[in-house]
Amino acid sequence: MKKNEPGESGRKLAALIDKAIEDGELTTTEYDRILALADRDGVIDSQERQLLKTLNDMLENKTIKKVPG
Repeated sequence: MKKNEPGESGRKLAALIDKAIEDGELTTTEYDRILALADRDGVIDSQERQLLKTLNDMLENKTIKKVPG
């Protein structure tokens, strides 16, 4: 059985989240893409969980705004 490269999805998640931080906005499409990427292999590992927590914290404290699109 071939395993995914360790941290591969974590790096991709981090890149998508970094883009949202730079923009200060997160579209609904980007948010859906982030969630799909995190759950792609059916397991949300500790790195992915931490990235998602950071994103949600930033949405809650309005560092990043969720916008339509």
